[in-house]
Amino acid sequence: MRLTDAEWQIMNALWKQYPATAREIAENLADETQWAYTTIKTLLARLAAKNAVSEQKRGNTSVYEPLVSLKKARRTALRTFLNQAFGGTVEPLLNFLAEERKLSDRQRRELLKILQNEEARKGEKP
Repeated sequence: MRLTDAEWQIMNALWKQYPATAREIAENLADETQWAYTTIKTLLARLAAKNAVSEQKRGNTSVYEPLVSLKKARRTALRTFLNQAFGGTVEPLLNFLAEERKLSDRQRRELLKILQNEEARKGEKP
C-alpha cells in the first residue's frame, strides 16, 4: 500500500496517539497543516478504503485506529523508493549516500555498528 504525503501525516498522527477522532487529529496537526476538518475526514476515508485505518462509530463520532504498523508502512515506502530510484537494490543507495557525503562520520559508525550487530545475530563473521 502506498501512502501519499498527506496520508503519511495523518498516519503519523495516529501512530502517535490512537484511538483518535478526526477533530483530535486536526488538533494534533494544526501546527503542521492548515487543513480543514473536511480535508482530514476525506483523508481518513481514503485510508479506511486502503485498509490502513479502522473506523468505529461511537455515537455520532468516528474513532480511528491504524491497521498498518509504522514498520510495515516504512518497509513498503522503502521498497517503492528503492525500486524507483535504485533498481530495487540497497547497494546503489549506500554508494550514493557515501559518494554524496550525505552520511556524517557518526552516521557511518552507526551504520557499521548496525551491520556488525546484524551479522553477529545471524552467526556470520563481519
